Amino acid sequence: MKTILSLLLVLAVQFVHAQKTTWSLQECINAGLENNIAVKIQKLEVKRTQKSRISILNELLPSISLSGSHSYNFGSTINPGTNARVSSNILYDNFSMNAQMNLLDFSAIANSQKSKIGIELAKAEQEIIENEYKLQILESFYQALFTQELVEIQKQQLENTRFNLNRITKEIEIGSKPKSDLYDIQFAFAQEEKQLLETIQLFEIQISQLFQLLNYSEAVKTDIKLDNTFAEIQSNQSEVIHPKIKWAQLYFKSAKNELKAQQAQKLPLLSTFYQLSSFYYKPLTQSGGTIESFSNQMGNNKNQQLGLQLSIPVFNGFKNNRLVQAAKIDIEKSNLKLEKERLLVQQQLEIESKNEANYLLIKEKLAQMLQLAQASFKTTQAKFASGSVDAFSFSSAKNNLLSSEYAFLKNKLQSQFTVCKIKLIQKNDL
Repeated sequence: MKTILSLLLVLAVQFVHAQKTTWSLQECINAGLENNIAVKIQKLEVKRTQKSRISILNELLPSISLSGSHSYNFGSTINPGTNARVSSNILYDNFSMNAQMNLLDFSAIANSQKSKIGIELAKAEQEIIENEYKLQILESFYQALFTQELVEIQKQQLENTRFNLNRITKEIEIGSKPKSDLYDIQFAFAQEEKQLLETIQLFEIQISQLFQLLNYSEAVKTDIKLDNTFAEIQSNQSEVIHPKIKWAQLYFKSAKNELKAQQAQKLPLLSTFYQLSSFYYKPLTQSGGTIESFSNQMGNNKNQQLGLQLSIPVFNGFKNNRLVQAAKIDIEKSNLKLEKERLLVQQQLEIESKNEANYLLIKEKLAQMLQLAQASFKTTQAKFASGSVDAFSFSSAKNNLLSSEYAFLKNKLQSQFTVCKIKLIQKNDL
């Protein structure tokens, strides 16, 4: 029995999770980053870059190779055993092991540093993709949230109109109001029903667009509500580490390492080598005489060689000079790219900071207008109930209240949207 209850509890939890209806901005971003194909592709690119990187240790490890040859020499040949020229046919087998290691290779050091920066560049490109994607989600989320809150306001206004419609209907039935008032309120009720229906349809489309952006089609099969509870936060001045600036900094650093790699082509290369070799031979046309066995010849003919080699570039047809000059130009270009990205991000932050300040400045005025609209509607409602004003004046006051409520709420959401956008621009995080 306990097992059955536990199973039912697990299934219930899974069902509730599968039927999730309330989504916060952070949950949308998390789901989007998990499902977005472009992000997945760039993550694989980061792994590929990490796997293809050759460290300085690997660059300096010795390279070892084994080689062997089997040949026949005909006619006048060199006898490997006596090193004298003879007129004979000889079978010759040669075996060797070669090992070489660079002790000092400036080019390998520069290339290793450049490949390490290449990994950081790939990660920075991933951050750029994620940042642009987060901004798209932020825009889509708040567009849908604006409409969702408008739906709630319109529903409240519609209930108010429904109450007045029922009240006027009863008053007309007892003869205390003219029937023309019923037509006016019926028209206002039908108009508000149409507006509410249009807003709900718009919200459904915006929700579908949001979850299409998240590549999360299962969510739109249930009724979705966006979480509009946010802490009162404000943007702060901090060091800007926008992904595009980080990428430009790394690109500038990579260009410097490319210059070092090209300049290293002019520097000496010091290496050491070791070789172990042996051979076996057998005259094919020799009659008589004794031929040492394979194992004896391999032991007797064994030879070892150990040495150092210094290679100093002298002349390469000015090819390296051209590559060095091209690398210097690339450094200048990457420096300009860095300045450009810093300028663009700074300009974007200035605009968003001005928007944030504007929303805060107008907030008090919108709050004042909302209070006045509420007071006006309350007064008009009482006058309409007593017959002092007509339905047109009542609808006008109610529309003023509706627009004031939505303007105040939208200003609050726009301020929050701007703060989130600034944080994403500054640090790629909420």
